[in-house]
Amino acid sequence: MNFDYFSAFLVGLLGAGHCLGMCGGITGMLTNAIGKNATYKKFQLVFGYNVGRLASYTLIGSIVGFSSSLAVKSTGFNPIYLHVISSIFIILLGFYIAQWWLIIGKIEIIGKRLWQLISPLTKHFIPVNRPFQAVGLGALWGWLPCGLVYSMLTWALASGSAVNGAFILFCFGLGTLPALLSMSYGIHYVQSLMRNTVLRKCTGLLMIVYGLYTLLIASSNVIN
Repeated sequence: MNFDYFSAFLVGLLGAGHCLGMCGGITGMLTNAIGKNATYKKFQLVFGYNVGRLASYTLIGSIVGFSSSLAVKSTGFNPIYLHVISSIFIILLGFYIAQWWLIIGKIEIIGKRLWQLISPLTKHFIPVNRPFQAVGLGALWGWLPCGLVYSMLTWALASGSAVNGAFILFCFGLGTLPALLSMSYGIHYVQSLMRNTVLRKCTGLLMIVYGLYTLLIASSNVIN
């Protein structure tokens, strides 16, 4: 397996607390509207929502990866510099998750205008009663401005192809599933663990160390 794919999965997994804040509300809305005994229906809607969300992440990653590969080929730009940028974003993401420096959160402003155009479409899928509505809502929700997603997009930018960019975002999306499924099924222990301050800071520190490591490798390639 490409190490970037595994790393992207870990970023999604470790950024779980942020996911609960960003997408927990919509996940709660999906499940709270369903009767307690409607177990299969709950599964259908939760599954559909996450399929749509992961599909959007994958599409965005492929678009960014494809666009950057075209740009590199047409301009002769050294892709190593893209790896430097993605490493810096991972470091900033570590600070963000640890709540030491929230500059990544400010980057979410970039996507707010696009979200203003997309968000009115969600009303066509609410209330969510059928699986296709859940898939549609999840697909739209995947475009919600999110610092974690934007950080992963810098990886897609440096990935060199549409396929790699798509897989990076897909693996990131898989990593976010435990957090959102815990919200959907009321697994409060998992939710409290993901929101634990000590765990969050340790997670942030690990991401900073990993970002520094990848930055060191990318910088050495630039020098060479």
